[in-house]
Amino acid sequence: MGQEPDFDTFLLHGRTSKGFAQREILPPISQVTAYQYPSMEELAKVFAHKQMGYAYTRIGNPSVAVFEQRINELEGGAGALACSSGMAAVSAALLAVCQSGDEIIAGRGLYGGTIDLFHDLEKYGIRTVFTELVPEKVAPLINERTRVVFGEFISNPSLAVLDVEGVASVAHQAGIPLFVDATTVTPFLARPLSLGADVVIHSTSKYINGGGNSIGGVIVDGGHFSWDFDRHASLGEFRRFGRGAFLVRLRADLWKNLGCCIAPMNAFLSCVGLDTLGLRMERICANASALAQALSGEDGIRVNYLTLEGHPYRESAMKYFRGQGGGILTFRAGSRERAFRIIDSLKYALIASNIGDLRTLVIHPASTLYLRTSTEEMNQAGVYDDTVRVSVGIEDSGDLIRDFLDAVRKA
Repeated sequence: MGQEPDFDTFLLHGRTSKGFAQREILPPISQVTAYQYPSMEELAKVFAHKQMGYAYTRIGNPSVAVFEQRINELEGGAGALACSSGMAAVSAALLAVCQSGDEIIAGRGLYGGTIDLFHDLEKYGIRTVFTELVPEKVAPLINERTRVVFGEFISNPSLAVLDVEGVASVAHQAGIPLFVDATTVTPFLARPLSLGADVVIHSTSKYINGGGNSIGGVIVDGGHFSWDFDRHASLGEFRRFGRGAFLVRLRADLWKNLGCCIAPMNAFLSCVGLDTLGLRMERICANASALAQALSGEDGIRVNYLTLEGHPYRESAMKYFRGQGGGILTFRAGSRERAFRIIDSLKYALIASNIGDLRTLVIHPASTLYLRTSTEEMNQAGVYDDTVRVSVGIEDSGDLIRDFLDAVRKA
């Protein structure tokens, strides 16, 4: 039996990256709203899931299906569902397993938009309990109302690393699934499903797409969680699908009804971006490490990056991410005013709110991404009034380092 290919070879030559109908080397774009059939009987069978086919792009589309299959193959899942954005993916995944009166246990230090979502869910009777996601703190919080534990593998921007194996073990002992947002990790650095996570979520607008040209999200179901349909009553109608109930509820019910489908063109652009994920992540991680090292020697600058000596999660990065620290670093400049001066002085880094782009992006999170969160929530996320977040790109590292050092020394 032959040796398994490495990441980039698998990415380009995996089962789902070829075999298109007209022998295209990229998936064709099915940029349509609906599909015609020769008879009403055939269309009725497609709607009733008695015959394979596509009827309406909000429900299913061949370009979207290719993207879903490719992400699912990379993550080692049982099935995937592409959404219109990362936030749509998080929202749909949580609403699939929660209803009024239920509780979510979530990690502190989440992305600001996700924190805002949890506050919105409270208006619909779904409560979130925030804690440090470590086994000894999660276990006492699980009760009869808990439906899911949710965390980011590498939190954005606090850069805390989730103990996926430990938290999954505690959650599973109580009959609760672990959902992991792996946007900042990508399948290149780690695959959470292989570590015990039950569902993986990505904002594909970031590293998976890489080019900053399309919004998207994806939910990947590991297919190995045994649902208790009395406890997870929102899945009860789909109990006949057993461990596949979550994915079936999403595709046949909630996702379809919410209308949070990704556009075919965005799915295509994300497929194109996905082809270079490994190359980009290697360069991004190397650049981020070099920039963090350079900045850490500057007066008045406190750098936060996973692989720096003394970082509280350095060992976790070595364990989970093959010694690499991802593409995000933050630093504290000493004051909001100095943070703004540094940002405004940069020549190569773009002032923009995305992460995972080819280009280096920089932002002041406290005045943008965390504008609606409390000071306590913001600080728990590793964001302070003088924090600068840097999403490192693929530029030449020497140019990036000179640019940031010049800006810091001028400020």
